[in-house]
Amino acid sequence: MQKRNRRNLIINTTQIVVWVGVFLVPALVTGTMTRSLDQAWKVFIAGARILLPAFVLYSLNYYLLVPKLLHGGKAKWFYLINGAIILGWMLVDFLRFKPADFPQEVLDQFGARSMWAFYVGSVLLRLFIQCLIILIAVGLRRIMRANETVVAELTWLKHQLNPHFLFNTLNNISSLTQIDPDKAQESIGQLSDLLRYALYDSEAEKVPLEAELEFMNNYVDLMALRCNDLTTVTKDFQQPRGSISVAPLLFISLVENAFKHGVNARHPSFVRVSMQMEGDQLVFRCENSLFPKQGTDHIGSGIGLENMKRRLELLYPGRYTYRQEQTDDTYSVTVTLKP
Repeated sequence: MQKRNRRNLIINTTQIVVWVGVFLVPALVTGTMTRSLDQAWKVFIAGARILLPAFVLYSLNYYLLVPKLLHGGKAKWFYLINGAIILGWMLVDFLRFKPADFPQEVLDQFGARSMWAFYVGSVLLRLFIQCLIILIAVGLRRIMRANETVVAELTWLKHQLNPHFLFNTLNNISSLTQIDPDKAQESIGQLSDLLRYALYDSEAEKVPLEAELEFMNNYVDLMALRCNDLTTVTKDFQQPRGSISVAPLLFISLVENAFKHGVNARHPSFVRVSMQMEGDQLVFRCENSLFPKQGTDHIGSGIGLENMKRRLELLYPGRYTYRQEQTDDTYSVTVTLKP
């Protein structure tokens, strides 16, 4: 919410600066060139008479008509009100236009018919400018709306991951209390760190890669609690050089998927997880033995994995690759992205 308010403040301030510049620049240029305050004031007044209707039309659309009507499911009223405003101004121009008001020498040279042609041309130009102003207001509002939608969707997707990890981890520790209470107590400490990270630190859009690696290290350890001696779990999380930030909780579903489909209590199994920087790219690899599930619950599918892919597309568009390979007894997935 705070980030959203800051972004809106920046956008509104920028708009004010632009409009103030549009109103003042012609007068300032005139004053600088003529060194006459009176001339600058006349230019400002003349410009204000032309620009003020445009400013009113833009402000009315940006702050009221677009968010309340066009985006509020009342597009018909948006078009009707804007159409009425434009037609109203055209009618006022028509009533005010009198060829007889032009100097006689102008009328003698061009004729009344040319004056009407000039009027029609000026009306069409104003109509184009008014439509352009409305389109600019609509465009900016749509950009802001799309931004807010992406932020809201990312928040929702990230929170969809948390229940998966919490549920499985708690189940693992619960089972461990019956076997090794000391190990269970140690695991509770790891879970505490995981909860702190997942509930607080991961609220940031990006987190230090070191923090994410520590989280993944603890997460793999806790997931390994469900495995017996027939399963080999290996991990390789290399600390990066320099300061690198990544989206938090991005690869949990892949690890969860590996343990879900790659571990069998009655057969030799393995899970290998690694994450490190290779050049300017972060490379995550996860490989596991494969014990296919019955029915529609297949490896490489599921809500968690779909959410992860959606987050990748939203956070790293055009900057990531997702590759999975499967044989009769092995499944692997590699995600490469540029932080």
